[in-house]
Amino acid sequence: GMQSYLQALLSVYKLFCPEQVTITLPGKTKTYFKNSEGPWKAAITAVRQRNQGTSPLSQAVFLGTSQPQSRKRKWNAQLVIPASSTNTNNLEEDREKSSVQLYSANESFPVEQLRTFPQLLQNIHCLEFPSQMGSVLTNPLLLHYMNCVKDESIYLRLYYWMGQRLQEECTWCVVDNPNEEEFKSFLDTIYKAECFLQEGLAGCEEFLYRTLPLWDGVCCRSEVLRLVSWIPLSSVSDIKSYLYDPLAQLFYTSSIYFKCSVLETLKELLQNWLNCNVIQVDSEFSS
Repeated sequence: GMQSYLQALLSVYKLFCPEQVTITLPGKTKTYFKNSEGPWKAAITAVRQRNQGTSPLSQAVFLGTSQPQSRKRKWNAQLVIPASSTNTNNLEEDREKSSVQLYSANESFPVEQLRTFPQLLQNIHCLEFPSQMGSVLTNPLLLHYMNCVKDESIYLRLYYWMGQRLQEECTWCVVDNPNEEEFKSFLDTIYKAECFLQEGLAGCEEFLYRTLPLWDGVCCRSEVLRLVSWIPLSSVSDIKSYLYDPLAQLFYTSSIYFKCSVLETLKELLQNWLNCNVIQVDSEFSS
């Protein structure tokens, strides 16, 4: 059966090799064996200590669950999106070969050599995505390729990578995180990629739904609201509970500037929904 610990193990496999896990895992349940009251207890404790001027919490808080800060980040580490690179084995083989424009059908074109749009067109049949999917966000040519090749495994890899990175770096869920500017830059990069693709990314959508209830409306305000404008169209109940309700709580207690910003964001959200719907109708009509 689908016990929670098996789902947790399978989700780890799906993070690295999504094409190997063919079953559907629950999309909204990402944490296992966590206390359901942990988020509120940790959030209340953080607010109390901050208002009382006592020492800050020594543990990171994501969605209120007390966790040690990620050991992947060292004291001098930065939130850097990896450069485009293919698998190591392929790179070793490619270094031994002469640089040619067209590759045969059984060879993959290394993304390090992808420089121009004509190269993309010539080698689109043998192009391989990089090992670190995060590098796709800053590469327009790979975003073009991602838009043309509707491969579910590509979106799954990006979904799991983005979800993990957003969880570890979220400034309003990690107590006293000093890297707010880096996180703002990261959110801005995601927004630019979504504008390029003309669609919202599932990993970003889930991050917003999970963290908006804990958002204070101040931290990374413009970046968060811009990402909200690209949330995909879903059921009315989901939109109300995960988007409208958290924004409404901030809306009624905030300044006029924030109210206008929220209204502008919802207007852009509606425009994006209408544009996507028109594209879908046109494609169905033409087919």
